Amino acid sequence: MLVYGRNVAKEILKNGKKVNKLILQDGFDDESVLSLIEKQKITPIYLDKSEMHKFDKYSHQGIILYVEDYKYESLDAFLNIDNAKIVILDHLEDPHNLGAIIRTCEAAGIDGVIIPKDRSVTVNSTVMKTSAGALENVKIAMVTNLNRAIEEMKKNGFWIVGTDMENSTDYRQIDYGGKIGLVIGSEGFGMSKRTKELCDFIACIPMYGKINSLNASVAAGIMIYEVIRSKQ
Repeated sequence: MLVYGRNVAKEILKNGKKVNKLILQDGFDDESVLSLIEKQKITPIYLDKSEMHKFDKYSHQGIILYVEDYKYESLDAFLNIDNAKIVILDHLEDPHNLGAIIRTCEAAGIDGVIIPKDRSVTVNSTVMKTSAGALENVKIAMVTNLNRAIEEMKKNGFWIVGTDMENSTDYRQIDYGGKIGLVIGSEGFGMSKRTKELCDFIACIPMYGKINSLNASVAAGIMIYEVIRSKQ
């Protein structure tokens, strides 16, 4: 997988992840990154500005890394975590939203993220860049069937909280103690019908202006920090 950007590079190099190839633009002068490259004993390939032109579609900040594809966790890794707080993404499609949510999850100390295998954005270069390197510190499970995964979580003591504006409760009025799976619906369609049926609670974020919805990553951020308050 090709990844790019200074923050991403720092996290990858700090964690000692294997780098298959590292490209720097001539004149790259971020000493903290260069120090990590030297520490990891990686020999970079230097390209001049014209040679870096082929990477212009990326906001690379003068550094490109080729690393192994992201390795997903299994659902089982999350089931026995005490007081676990897990974010479940119901067929999210925008990699920028996924990256932003992962960044929030890392900052809040969420225990893991679950995404479905099909009809969903997966971890790619854009997600890595948008997460600003936070992806290196967040565990993500990819499941074949999201609803079966939720059913398995419920069997293992999780309460499932969905997000929707209809037939819902103010998110501040819900008890987030114990194991919680927080479901964030897709950008265009929200939660699927069956997923909503599996939820123990449906939470809504009150809207006081003329706009009646929030961007998925913004809504997720509000909900994540409300859920995580119960761990304090």
